[in-house]
Amino acid sequence: MDILSLKDTTANPAPLGLLGFGLTTVLLNIHNAGYYELNTMILAMGIFYGGLAQIIAGIMEWKKGNTFGTTAFTSYGLFWLSLVGLIFLPTMGLGTATSKPAMAAYFFMWGLFTFVMFIGTLKVNRALQFVFLTLTILFMLLAARDYLGSAAIGSLAGYEGIICGFSAVYTGLAQVINEVYKKVVMPLGPV
Repeated sequence: MDILSLKDTTANPAPLGLLGFGLTTVLLNIHNAGYYELNTMILAMGIFYGGLAQIIAGIMEWKKGNTFGTTAFTSYGLFWLSLVGLIFLPTMGLGTATSKPAMAAYFFMWGLFTFVMFIGTLKVNRALQFVFLTLTILFMLLAARDYLGSAAIGSLAGYEGIICGFSAVYTGLAQVINEVYKKVVMPLGPV
């Protein structure tokens, strides 16, 4: 058998990455909107589902030769781990708490990265475009919240983040359901 004729029969890792990102984003942003405190549930989701699951999905995308998926899932998985580190490490006496201006810079850089990744989605589908556009807006709102010290912008970011997270959940579940039914049950939109 010719090695070039081998068919890739591995599963699509994108739903895992999208769901890891989406569920974690929804839960954190319910906090940002003011409905509950920052708690262990959010930190655990950030480490395990938002963090590790996305890194695993990114590695699986690498195996499939998908540079966009590898970069996105691995980067956002590491975002979640770094965010938990920024919150948790000072409580263990491992460094000082990050200042609001430094957090604003952190979120701004993630927003800039996400905007460039959004440009890449213009060749994919509308659902993924919506995820990356709303994520860009979310990061910029979080940067503005920390730079300006505005609770109102923080609350707005929370609601916008809930929309962003649910759009990723929809996109991930749509890919699963459409594959299971072998037809478009949950549309993702044209390129």
